[in-house]
Amino acid sequence: MERIRLAVQADDFGMCQAINRGVVEAFRHGILTQAVLMAPCPWFEEAVALAKQEGIPVGMHCTLTCEWDHMRWRPLTPGRSLVEADGTFHRTVESAQDKVVELEAIAELREQAARLIEHGLEPIYFDTHMGFVCNAAYRDVCSRYQRPFLFPVVKPYLDLTSFAVLSPRPADEKRAWLLEHLRTIGAGDHFLQTHPGEASEELRELVVRGSSVEPWAEEYRVSDLALLVDDEVKQLVAERGIELVTVQAFAETSRPFESRRFETA
Repeated sequence: MERIRLAVQADDFGMCQAINRGVVEAFRHGILTQAVLMAPCPWFEEAVALAKQEGIPVGMHCTLTCEWDHMRWRPLTPGRSLVEADGTFHRTVESAQDKVVELEAIAELREQAARLIEHGLEPIYFDTHMGFVCNAAYRDVCSRYQRPFLFPVVKPYLDLTSFAVLSPRPADEKRAWLLEHLRTIGAGDHFLQTHPGEASEELRELVVRGSSVEPWAEEYRVSDLALLVDDEVKQLVAERGIELVTVQAFAETSRPFESRRFETA
């Protein structure tokens, strides 16, 4: 019998309360298996408490950018190249790539990882927020903690059969896409990236109306959460015998991890 393993990730854990609540809901009642924490963000402390309370496995979302208009966060270190004039992270990956100094990025990601560990959470892997800013910094933190990177831009990285992103799709097309994806993935190690969040004024007010990132504030997150807990989605996972795992099941550098199957009531 073919073995289909699927890791389902929630991005941006710790960014705000609506996202923290969405992560917990998707993990408790849906197919979510893990989340990536953002150490510099304002709701990090709550996310840590929830991860411990709920037993949510976490990676670290290497954060060197901040895309929002009305929620801005700062680095944990004083590197001047990491920030714009207001002292917060660069708004785009392109700006960060152009300005960030390698040694300052390395220091920042080391401090972000140290913050997770100081709070009693060891990251099982690393990935990046928005895009690739400084590969040398990702390489350094992965080597330092002997954990893999999600993407094959540095080693070690996760060797995946498939990588898919649920979020940036129209809400009326997203459900059909996910069901088809789950019906057609074959044997191997698959990864699904999601961005669950609860509908809230908090998310709506992250951006100026009409901003290029406005759909990422609330629209994509609310529809992602709805699908992660959708009964038909859960039933299909059960019928196909898809094993819901964390990336520890995929990574040679990780400690053994016991996978789980989703059981419907």
